[in-house]
Amino acid sequence: MIVRILGEGQFEVDDSATAELNALDANLEKAVNAGDDAAFRPALAALLDRVRSLGSPLAADTIKPSDLIVPNSDADVAGVRDLLTNDGLIPG
Repeated sequence: MIVRILGEGQFEVDDSATAELNALDANLEKAVNAGDDAAFRPALAALLDRVRSLGSPLAADTIKPSDLIVPNSDADVAGVRDLLTNDGLIPG
């Protein structure tokens, strides 16, 4: 799957990582729904770190449709709330 980190780029991540990323997404969603900035920052950092470590960055001149879009590390609770769907950031 192709995961875009807003403002950073795209990463190709193996589909087998979906369950792990969903667990991290659930923690982030919980913090966003609670408006808990203290829990939000580490939850967002954990999700971004895992996408970066599991994924292979695509070349900057390679543009593919993104399967998932996640916020960058500068995002705030309100901005991430706008990105959330009923399934969180990561469907499934």
